[in-house]
Amino acid sequence: MAKLVSKTYGEALFEAAVEDGMADSLLEEVEAVLEIFHSNEEYIKLLNHPKISVEEKHSLIDKAFQGNASGQLTGFFSTVVEKGRFAEVEDILEYFCEKVREYKKIGTAYVTSAAPLSEEEKKAVEKRLLDTTPYEAFRMNFSVDAGLIGGVVIRIGDRVVDSSIRTKLNSMAKELSKLQLA
Repeated sequence: MAKLVSKTYGEALFEAAVEDGMADSLLEEVEAVLEIFHSNEEYIKLLNHPKISVEEKHSLIDKAFQGNASGQLTGFFSTVVEKGRFAEVEDILEYFCEKVREYKKIGTAYVTSAAPLSEEEKKAVEKRLLDTTPYEAFRMNFSVDAGLIGGVVIRIGDRVVDSSIRTKLNSMAKELSKLQLA
């Protein structure tokens, strides 16, 4: 249900931003607001508190964002509060960001390797992804998992390329367990 809410509201914000020609500027604004929300979880809790009236919540939004954010984003927050969906605001904004990046052909890749990659290796991975995907740019996220033993796992959206030694060993073990000795 929460995923449906974030998609519905995120899609609406995206369509309005594209229609108004504000996709780029609103993306920057939303990314900044997300950072603020992540560092101020109490604000989200406050705007979700059942004993605070909708009018007071509107007032809190106006005080926090009036003059600091676009009218479109401030109005969007007011709508989300009005509909009682502020608990999902971070998911909504994350969905919006991903939607704008897709629109601009900017992919987000999560690369996990068994050992830290050098800058040269990171650039080679990014170049390979640019050559083999429809994206024009990537936001790269690198992490290390020694449990992979070797190789890399790359995730872009719901696609995963797993060339880790751990996965190959697990596959080999499954195949060997199927064999019957005569």
